[in-house]
Formats: sequence, structure tokens, C-alpha cells
Amino acid sequence: MATRRQEKVARIVKEAVSDAIIHHLNDPRISGFVSVTRVDMTADLRNANVYLSIFGSDEAGQNKAFTAITHAKSRIQSLLAGQVQSKFCPVLHFYKDEKFKKTLETLNLIDQAVKELNDKDSDSENELISE
Repeated sequence: MATRRQEKVARIVKEAVSDAIIHHLNDPRISGFVSVTRVDMTADLRNANVYLSIFGSDEAGQNKAFTAITHAKSRIQSLLAGQVQSKFCPVLHFYKDEKFKKTLETLNLIDQAVKELNDKDSDSENELISE
């Protein structure tokens, strides 16, 4: 369970990293939409696990964008240091957040199952009407 201080620092880190990616990185490899989904802080506030969702055209483009962001980690961290008023600036660790992608896949499977069920029901009704 995160303390209030961890949650507060995590919120600041999330906003700072999002702002840095959107406004301060001019890497052509970063294409599509990049979202910071969550930030987990360690108890001592020295490390931040930053989870990113990258929506691009294909898997290769998403991997390029993630590589570009991890390559710019020191730049993002220096921008974060200006916004965090703490004795230590948290060290950033980037991870791909697959949770949102899995949620979309699950919703698509549910929609597909509902469609198949509706098609089956309409076929059954048509058979009853034709008899």
C-alpha cells in the first residue's frame, strides 16, 4: 500500500514525464500516441517505475518509440529534477504497460462472441419463420 507521500511524488513524476515526452523530445522515432499509464514509487522515493502505453501503427513502430524514450531517459530525468522538490530525484525505470492492450483484446473477444451469439439467434429465428 502506497503512502500519501509516495502517491504525491508518483503523480508529480507522471505529469513531468508526460510533459517531457510530449513537449521536450523531438525524436522522429516517437510516433503515435504515448501515454504514461501509471507510476510506482519505491518506499524510499529513490526509484520510479514508469509504465507507458504506446499506440502506434504497428509493433515495430511501438518498439522504436519505446527505445527512443528509454534512450532519452537522462533528458527526461533532468527535466523531472526541476519539478521535484526533494532531496533526491527518483531514478526512472521504463516499462511497457501491456494491461491496456490486453483489456482491448478482451473487449474485442467479448464483442465478437456477442456478435456470433446474435447471428446464431437470428439464424434460429429465420429457421422458425421459414417452417
